[in-house]
Amino acid sequence: MHDRDGKPFRENVPGNTEKVDPGLQYRRLNLLSPGNDPGMPALILMSRFRSDRGSRSGKVCFPQPSTLISMPRDAASKSTEARGLEGVIALHTSICDIDGQKGELIYRGYDIDDLARHCTFEEVAWLLWQGDLPSRNELKTLTAQLTGERPLPPMVRELMAMTPEDADAMAFLRTGISTLALFDSEADDMSAEANYRKAVRLTAQIPVMLAGFDRARNGQPAVRPRPDLSTAANFLYMLHGDVPGERAVRTFDACLILHAEHGLNASTFTGRVIGATLSDMYSAIAGAVGALKGPLHGGANLRVMDMLDAIDRSGKNPSDWVKEKLASKERIMGFGHRVYKTLDPRAAILREMSESLATEAGNRKWYDMSLAIMDTMEKEKGLYPNVDFFSASVYGTLGIPKDLFTPIFAMARVTGWTAHLLEQWADNRLIRPRAAYDGPRGLRTGR
Repeated sequence: MHDRDGKPFRENVPGNTEKVDPGLQYRRLNLLSPGNDPGMPALILMSRFRSDRGSRSGKVCFPQPSTLISMPRDAASKSTEARGLEGVIALHTSICDIDGQKGELIYRGYDIDDLARHCTFEEVAWLLWQGDLPSRNELKTLTAQLTGERPLPPMVRELMAMTPEDADAMAFLRTGISTLALFDSEADDMSAEANYRKAVRLTAQIPVMLAGFDRARNGQPAVRPRPDLSTAANFLYMLHGDVPGERAVRTFDACLILHAEHGLNASTFTGRVIGATLSDMYSAIAGAVGALKGPLHGGANLRVMDMLDAIDRSGKNPSDWVKEKLASKERIMGFGHRVYKTLDPRAAILREMSESLATEAGNRKWYDMSLAIMDTMEKEKGLYPNVDFFSASVYGTLGIPKDLFTPIFAMARVTGWTAHLLEQWADNRLIRPRAAYDGPRGLRTGR
């Protein structure tokens, strides 16, 4: 590999003493650019991976995490920081890819539209964990495993009963996941087999915890999950106490698929950083939940529902309401995305399903309001809705409390989080980036 001047690349990196392993392929990325000084070397992020290691299908290439090549301190101090690590390739993954320019999202090579319309959440969970869609027998096995793992330990059920009525639902979920670890004899077993079982266990138990938490705070008894219902159907059943209709189940199932995975976002990265220390899966997932709890990551669909409620209370035309907010420089929730520069493909799917659900339920209020807001934002600002925008109206139509919107996000995303942990542990290395110090030097205490 050579640099832009034609010199051997690794020989041209100041301070480099690392020998090249001929069994490794190297890819490079400018992490910190040197500004306008052509003589100042850039800080390089090297992603290393073995090309001869793959899955049974030959598609998976487990990464060796990125290595930051050493360089002189003065060069690093004069470089431009990549704030928020935006644009930085931290690792290679075979789980998910996002093309923000095309509006494309794929899980393990499958387009999200195809999966959401033709698969179940359980099938997609298997896909994320195993790399392929399940056969009929494999799906039957996974369904039986999920059914068997749904019962909660007695202390977790007691935790639901003791939680204050005004407790934050994400705080409860974070604490609940930590509590589950206390009663899992495999919690600290880091074998691949045990970690897969824990991924199934968490996917099975989180919906039961969330539904039980909501019923407990409303003074209602918990509803036991039914072995004949799917993850989506069971959650709605345990939440409301009635078996949901086919349209409601199919729409909610698609929501879980759409939220199951989305690349190296803040919570997924948090989970992988924790996992890279060889801490246990429960610790990593609790950390991921903590990251998702932050308002800059999770919670956008809750704020969309708050906006819809505010418009409904005002009695104003949704389009006029939006124009007034835009005129006063206020943000309209559910529009724009850090990655997508066009329509979020998940929003397009949810828009269609939201309309069908609202029509069947005989309650188009939230959908029609959302459609008016979307049209106004496209005309006024040229912005498109993201997945949170229509998921809010879907959850509202399904009668799901607003403060459960983000926990439901976690309920789905646990499949993606655990898939990333399994991938991380397959060829682990501690994730340890460097910081460019810009503080003072040479200070003395004078003592």
